[in-house]
Amino acid sequence: MVLLRAYTGLVADPGVHQSDQGLGLGPRAVLVPIKAFHEAKGRLDLALSGPERAALARAMAARVLDACGQLPVAVVCDDNDVADWARHRGALVVWEPGRGLNGAVEAGIDHLREAGVVHVTVSHADLPKASRLAEVGEAPGITLVPDRFGNGTNVIALPSDAGFRFSYGPGSFARHRAEAARLGLPVRVLDLPDLAWDIDEPADVVPVVAWGAATS
Repeated sequence: MVLLRAYTGLVADPGVHQSDQGLGLGPRAVLVPIKAFHEAKGRLDLALSGPERAALARAMAARVLDACGQLPVAVVCDDNDVADWARHRGALVVWEPGRGLNGAVEAGIDHLREAGVVHVTVSHADLPKASRLAEVGEAPGITLVPDRFGNGTNVIALPSDAGFRFSYGPGSFARHRAEAARLGLPVRVLDLPDLAWDIDEPADVVPVVAWGAATS
């Protein structure tokens, strides 16, 4: 992952962040929306304690950022801890409070486009086996990586000026394919096991522990 030193690090008021100014990012970048670690993965409450869920969320997010290789990375968030963590890891921070996942991703892409990025790869942060994310965005048009059930969209790469309407949630893979068709853009679907496994339910945690994902 490329370490970004071009951010301003400005804080308007104590505990309130501003978006970093992305200078010289290049034509491609990865955008990772990250929810507050202490609020993440609430559906795992029967399998993990609150601190364990937060530690798992942080570890998976770190794996995703590491999987970006040499591409610049931007984290879109509305949590101070996540923003500080992302900057410490050399990522650009796009501060977008109160927008929800779809709105935050769309705002993040707008921010990167204004910084000169032409093609953006958007990845969820809960991919414990994430690898080679940079390869997803190598083709023109839109690339979709569905989850292992073919239901959700774990990774999507697209032109930053496409005007793509994101629709995350159950069934998002079909909706995102339909959106690409609406825009008339070529679509590539990749079946990538390392990017297809996300963490949503307690049963998903056991394989993660077997793979050695840190939870502390």
